[in-house]
Amino acid sequence: MAYKYSGDLKKYEACLVAEERSGHYQFSYEYQNALDRALEIDPDFAPAYKYKSTAYLKSGDFTGWKKLMDKAVELDPVSHLDYRGWCRFQFFRDYAGAIADIERLAALLDGDLGYSQNGYYHLEIARALCYKGLGDSEKAISIIENKLSESGYSPGPYDYIHLGVLYLEKGQFRQAKKAFLNQEKINDLAENRYYFALTAIELGDLEKAKENLELAREKYAKGFKMFDPYTDQMDKIYLESIEHAASALLSLEK
Repeated sequence: MAYKYSGDLKKYEACLVAEERSGHYQFSYEYQNALDRALEIDPDFAPAYKYKSTAYLKSGDFTGWKKLMDKAVELDPVSHLDYRGWCRFQFFRDYAGAIADIERLAALLDGDLGYSQNGYYHLEIARALCYKGLGDSEKAISIIENKLSESGYSPGPYDYIHLGVLYLEKGQFRQAKKAFLNQEKINDLAENRYYFALTAIELGDLEKAKENLELAREKYAKGFKMFDPYTDQMDKIYLESIEHAASALLSLEK
């Protein structure tokens, strides 16, 4: 209705036709045809390019996805840079490209950047993880700490895990422990307990390490672990990770 109220009847008509995809599978003829007809009405209807791109992404045709998403961003960067930037991080580990998109969006917006497509990450946290991926841990820590200190910001389900791992990897074990204790309060997962155990080993507290590895094993078995239906998140662990750490701890105790 926003198009109608603004007087852009061509986009309003294209939007109505695009909505005919509702209820159809993204790979289906009906879904794609509705969007093709919308683009026949208005070739500059940016949302249609984004909606069409999803099937290409899910099928692994990343070249097709990028061509369509680049067009959507070209036509309406404010509405589509968030999604392209997030996908660059999540699916392609294109850290530099994701940072460029998120920072360009920040320059265009007056308000909050918003969240990732799956809702798990604020885009500032995603930007921080991209800097980690590029090897700039100091920048990543600074961004996450600044975001977590903002009044009114509610930490995401994995924010403190990532922060703790960053500190752990830098050998700042007391800061890592603090982050994992904060994570425990909001979303206590197998990853949190696993990395907490590694931190405890570094701090010389083998009993605490053993306790946390046991909890990590229990939580993993019950499904309390990091999860994304499409990709493995940064800092995600597997049962083998826990068992390997437990074996290493047993050697230390002897």
